Amino acid sequence: MIKIIRIFFLLILMVFISLMSCNHKPIKEYWPEVTNEAKPWTRWWWQGSAVNPADLTANMQKYADAGFGGLEITPIYGVKGYEEQFIEFLSPKWMEMLKYTLDEGERLNLGIDLANASGWPFGGPWINAEDACKNIVYKRYTFSEGQTLNEKIEFVQKPLVRAVGQRVDISEVKFPVSSNKNLRELALDQIRFEKKLPLQTIMAFGANNQKIDLTGFIGENGNLNWKAPEGNWNLYALFQGWHGKQVERAGPGGEGNVIDHFSLQATKKFLNVFDEAVQNTDISSLRAFFNDSYEVDDASGESNWTPLFFAEFQKLRAYDLHNFLPALLGDDSDEMNSRILCDFRETISDLLLERYTKIWADWAKGHNAVIRNQAHGSPANILDLYAASDIPETEGTDALKIKFASSVGHVTGKKLIACEAATWLDEHFLANLSAVKQNFDRYLANGVNHIVYHGSPYSPENEEWPGWLFYAAVHFAPTNSLWTDLKAINEYVANCQSFLQSGTANNDILLYFPIYDRWSDKGRSMLQHFAGGAIGTPARELGEELLATGFTFDFISDKQIENLNFQDDNIISAEATYKTIVIPYCQYIPLSTLQKLANLAEKGATIIFHNGLPADVPGFGELKSRQQEYEKLVNSFTFGPLENSTVSICNINNGHFLRGENVDEMLSKTNVLYENLAENDLWFTRVKRNEGTCYFILIKV
Repeated sequence: MIKIIRIFFLLILMVFISLMSCNHKPIKEYWPEVTNEAKPWTRWWWQGSAVNPADLTANMQKYADAGFGGLEITPIYGVKGYEEQFIEFLSPKWMEMLKYTLDEGERLNLGIDLANASGWPFGGPWINAEDACKNIVYKRYTFSEGQTLNEKIEFVQKPLVRAVGQRVDISEVKFPVSSNKNLRELALDQIRFEKKLPLQTIMAFGANNQKIDLTGFIGENGNLNWKAPEGNWNLYALFQGWHGKQVERAGPGGEGNVIDHFSLQATKKFLNVFDEAVQNTDISSLRAFFNDSYEVDDASGESNWTPLFFAEFQKLRAYDLHNFLPALLGDDSDEMNSRILCDFRETISDLLLERYTKIWADWAKGHNAVIRNQAHGSPANILDLYAASDIPETEGTDALKIKFASSVGHVTGKKLIACEAATWLDEHFLANLSAVKQNFDRYLANGVNHIVYHGSPYSPENEEWPGWLFYAAVHFAPTNSLWTDLKAINEYVANCQSFLQSGTANNDILLYFPIYDRWSDKGRSMLQHFAGGAIGTPARELGEELLATGFTFDFISDKQIENLNFQDDNIISAEATYKTIVIPYCQYIPLSTLQKLANLAEKGATIIFHNGLPADVPGFGELKSRQQEYEKLVNSFTFGPLENSTVSICNINNGHFLRGENVDEMLSKTNVLYENLAENDLWFTRVKRNEGTCYFILIKV
């Protein structure tokens, strides 16, 4: 009771301070317009796409009456016993149903989004082996002077098959995958056929940095026509494997291979099929195309290759990876292994951004639409993937993971920051609205302003209770007893989101995400996957500390730091303003990032380095010149003690670098104050509005 009384008086005090800060000017009563985007949306599973106009209208009318603002169509596997009603994804009949839904959406003021694939990730029957996701495998050979190889240079991929909910023998599946007419029944998750894999390169490495490309020495019979010269030699043969990931939970017409996300050709091939299907259909009222989280590598192994990788790597990293295969595969010094692996991972990240995410976003604009993207799970800097998305979307309950998506929305000035909400709170018909509200509030308190339920199945009106069900709970449908009260919580969400969407983020700190430390760490596999929340870096611990203390912050990437400006005593990013940037202690930081931080300080910004400046630049390309420039720049910073403080300061023209162990102390030197709401077990988010600062405040549960 004492705790509740403290919170009550704290809220009264905040209202009083807010009134006093208005200089006694009369406050105009104002409530932002509740648009259909301010209302919550829901994922709408079209099971087997077995939809018809009458039931579409009936379903949509109920969603509109319940206070939903829009629906995300996700074509998915069908209900047993209704196979005759299934509609093939992207078929003329399917396009008719899409067009009907779009027209009804306009009539009912329901926005419509569409998942680009039937199931997830992107893929389908039109994606052949050439455009499917790939991996690399390799063989090592050891040679001495005068030796030749008596075996063929070849790698035979072992067969593998995994299916959802059943056992499938490899003999039941034909190659290519698209030739199987029963893919829906097989429910394949991943499949690899026993086959010889194409050789990508074979390189010989000797003493004194000797390197020989032996790829041209392979005869038609696969034998290596080469005799080892003087010395000892290690040979590395790289082969292009077939990762075999299949579209999960695909509906009719959507089954098949997952695309190679690092290939421009594969991305365009996937999207072109939609263009062909839609060429005679007006879909201009469609708001967004949707992508569920990456989920390519939730299988055996990982997709870590694309046919043009060597060429793409040389273009991006400015050196030839062929010459560094021992380091790539962990056979060089620890430092070389780390640097080459870092560059490999950064290249994968760049390809996922440039050859997939941005291509998809540009393609959507051609259809008068945007993209809503769940970037988490990707082997890439997901802050940059979110930034390339029009509506970044997160999921889960971890506050810092949520803040990865909301941070990008704030830093890049996006109006909407979405979430996949209320996923698996409990099994069907067991979750209650109290748990739903707690889940929603956690998102709103961490910067989300566009809630999307997970989810609601389409179901025919005459279907007996409980209607059609999707395997993933919670079940937000009229057959659930909570439906009669759902409008109340939807109105609550709409009221909150109408304020949050019409404001600008009001956070004080930019917290740097030191991804190069993760990329440089050996780890357990060739790629690092990022769920959000800065896991595996000092930014995780620092973020949790800032959150618990009541400091407001957004994560930021190296690419986003490049776009910052300083004006009127504030660091400017899009429409948001910040007071400082905090760099968690890290081993590596790009030269360009430190140069930009120094440039901001010259203009007047204060930059905080927790426990000192980073020690080095990451990666290997042009390493010596970058290290020399980095050392020269670091040596130009002269730190001295700050009076009556444990903090060291370096004055840089009009601004400062601060260095020390106590982040709270350094923040106090920049006039960054914490919100004592956190001390009273309150979560909050803060936005600037025309009439003043607006808080969403939540009692922690």
